[in-house]
Amino acid sequence: MLHAAAVTLVALALSLGLVWLGYLIHVWRVAVRSPLTLPRPMTVLVFGRRLVHDQPELDYQQRLSRALALMRADRTDHVLLLGGRSGGRVSEAAAGRAWLLEHELPAGVTLQLEQASVDSLENLRHARSLLQQDGPLMQLLPPVALVTSRYHLARCQLLARRLGFDCVPVAAEPALVLSRRYLVRLLTESGYLMWIDLGARWANLIGHRRIVERLS
Repeated sequence: MLHAAAVTLVALALSLGLVWLGYLIHVWRVAVRSPLTLPRPMTVLVFGRRLVHDQPELDYQQRLSRALALMRADRTDHVLLLGGRSGGRVSEAAAGRAWLLEHELPAGVTLQLEQASVDSLENLRHARSLLQQDGPLMQLLPPVALVTSRYHLARCQLLARRLGFDCVPVAAEPALVLSRRYLVRLLTESGYLMWIDLGARWANLIGHRRIVERLS
């Protein structure tokens, strides 16, 4: 992805940074506008986050709480927890399952774990494989809800759509509350989004197969 990084730096220089501002506005809009519930029941993907002493930290707890609220509102009966090991003894997905089981998980809900990934793209790649039944790769996937922190939603939505998901973003936090920490996260996410999107567009333009295949 160094090629994509070089293209992004050129775009930043030529636009005097305005291209980053455009992506920041998009990340902000998705963060602000994403709903807290679903229009109809569907499979829920919960994105993990680095654990603290093998326990979910605040952002991850909010994601798990939102998934739990969807279960209790009969908006899902299938939850896929995403996240491999991030330095601890257990995977993010396993820690998420333990947290949910401690909070009165509704009956009839299937919890599935994806524990092989280390980033959001791998999360979704492995989730796609787990959700597809026996058959060709392009078999129709079920519609999914992407449950994660508001700052993270735009990137997950972009990646999910590129991987063929029919997806709806669902925000973990009740509302977006700005702070220095949160602004840094929004800026960081807009940078990631810019890198991925511009890199993918350039790869499609020049026929760079390795980048195109990695993002599809």
